[in-house]
Amino acid sequence: MKKVHFIGIGGIGLSALAKFLYGQGYKISGSDIRQSEITNDLATNYGAKVTIPHHEDAIDDSVDMVIYSAAVRPTNVEYKQAKELGIELLSRKEALKFILGDKEVYAVGGAHGKSTTSAMLSSIMANSNALIGAISKEFGSNVRTNKNNTVVFEADESDGSFLNSNPYLAIVTNVEPEHMEYYEYDEERFYNAYKGFMDLANICVINGEDEFLDSVNIPAIKLYPSEDIKYIEFVLHEGEPYTKFALLDYGFFEVFGFGDHIALDAALAILAAIELGKDVEEIRANLRNYKGIKKRFDIIQNLEHSVIIDDYAHHPTEIKATLNAIDEYAKLKNLNKVIAIWQPHKYSRTIDNLHTFVESFEGVDELVILPIWSAGELPVEIDLKGAFSRYNPIMADSVTKEDCIVKIFKDNHTLKQYEEGLIVAFGAGDITYQIRGEH
Repeated sequence: MKKVHFIGIGGIGLSALAKFLYGQGYKISGSDIRQSEITNDLATNYGAKVTIPHHEDAIDDSVDMVIYSAAVRPTNVEYKQAKELGIELLSRKEALKFILGDKEVYAVGGAHGKSTTSAMLSSIMANSNALIGAISKEFGSNVRTNKNNTVVFEADESDGSFLNSNPYLAIVTNVEPEHMEYYEYDEERFYNAYKGFMDLANICVINGEDEFLDSVNIPAIKLYPSEDIKYIEFVLHEGEPYTKFALLDYGFFEVFGFGDHIALDAALAILAAIELGKDVEEIRANLRNYKGIKKRFDIIQNLEHSVIIDDYAHHPTEIKATLNAIDEYAKLKNLNKVIAIWQPHKYSRTIDNLHTFVESFEGVDELVILPIWSAGELPVEIDLKGAFSRYNPIMADSVTKEDCIVKIFKDNHTLKQYEEGLIVAFGAGDITYQIRGEH
């Protein structure tokens, strides 16, 4: 049995690869700088020996291969130890060729909605393996393994790794320049990467109302949402949000979640499954098994007078789409106040999109802004209070949830607390733990 060691195993992307290889019969181990829910899960349920923090003793002659995250540098003690022992070293990006090279891969890419669309396709293709960038509530993990060759895979453009994903089928939800530091701020290089990704696939299913995707000269099934998706309706089933819609001449579908963007993501997954030969009635039934994904419109408290939602949105387009859905949900729940709590993610993203971030919160009744989550970037002074002055924002240090009440803190004092209304927390940092009262 081959043993693969992962440096940075606590990350959502690398942990997924570790779990997937475990399901394929490999022995796994790993390390990270801190213990977490993910490292605990790997140790308990996947037999992984996890070293906290990184230590050279984690690598010995029993290791056949080392896979490392993008954050790991050649100065890392385990990286150096693997080099000295002559063990094969692969970055996460390079490892995809080894992991997916002989699989029939259904890859989902795009600027927004790829985790949701991947999870929906995983529900529809119920017997496939799945490797996605978020926790599917249906199977309680970011990975599902089955004894066959098919894999639903969330393909990442941020480091160009989607070009190593060996797609048999490619879905692209939309394309919007981001992660431009990787592409050296060269838009032509960025768009060419997407073209390269689609060129690799035998079948492409794309959003035809995306200007770039509609212009690409690649054979593809094009979905035009405004024409092909009709009669969108938002409904509650036992208090849970569902979007109902008609797609082309295939009839009506229902899917967990609220919003036109949810209908779009589901429609792309449905058309992909049809192209793969799946029966439409089976697709309709299997889509009802999708229960959402953790941290995406994730309802963590659902009371008569108070609803709390955790949402990973960290880009203006995503925040706006979620808030549109929030408004619909608030109406159906008869909640007349929407409070947004935002933890900006990265100084660079905040600066590059400051104006559109300001616009994206239009319509909220109150806005709470937390310190920027640096994600390893050096601090930059940004006047968020001034930029968002139209909202009279509450500038806070942290939040928590205690006894169904959301508390806002500044300088170790409770600044405000919310017991009623619809409260939504936005961000890709540790706000997900703060709003759940887990920090």
